Amino acid sequence: MKNLKSTLAIAALAILAVACGPKGQTVETSEAKEVASVNDATAVAVNTANSVITWIGSKPAGKHNGTIAITAGEILTNDSEIVGGSFTIDINSLVVLDLPAESEYNGKLKGHLMSPDFFDAANFPTAAFEVTAVAPFNAAEVEADKEQYETEYKPSALSEIMVSNPTHFISGNLTMRGTTKNITFPAHVSIVDGKIVAKANFNIDRTEWGLMYGNEASIADKAKDSFVYDTVNVGFALEAGTQSATE
Repeated sequence: MKNLKSTLAIAALAILAVACGPKGQTVETSEAKEVASVNDATAVAVNTANSVITWIGSKPAGKHNGTIAITAGEILTNDSEIVGGSFTIDINSLVVLDLPAESEYNGKLKGHLMSPDFFDAANFPTAAFEVTAVAPFNAAEVEADKEQYETEYKPSALSEIMVSNPTHFISGNLTMRGTTKNITFPAHVSIVDGKIVAKANFNIDRTEWGLMYGNEASIADKAKDSFVYDTVNVGFALEAGTQSATE
């Protein structure tokens, strides 16, 4: 796709900073950016049945992974280019996939993630993403991975998880737990016969949104292996143009 001309937006998820693109292990974050108005655009409904967010959280003793549902959204297009978009994420739809669904440990982990230690879902049941810019992907703008505290289960580096053949850097305002930050991440975007598919996989620093439980703040915690890595892997597969806005 062509380089978009002004401050733009695409529906995508979940989550990094502006500037030159993603840097190191996690994407940088910045303050929320203004979303430019888009004229003469066509709204294309996100197919929520075929769209999903994935997550992986890590600690020295192991990792957990799962999904979160996208419940609504739209992508704005103009002349076969993406020029805007947004979507809503249902925090309470979080699913833990690495533990048996009916197990006690699955229920305990989800309950902890929904608690004020993490998402505080009772007070902040939804998250949202609204795109502020789209630019062509440039591999030269992806810097080397930073070092992580070494354990068997340290988070994967950005270079290890980044989507294959990225086409764009996508920037947008991610609102989670009452905090809005602007993030930028590499994504692969295609539009074929009106069907829009966007995929991305990247890392964020959860503490930027106030998810502080067991964070890596002190060397003492690291020595005890009792912390939870600040780095969280976030991925999404987003599809639009295959259902109407009323479905």
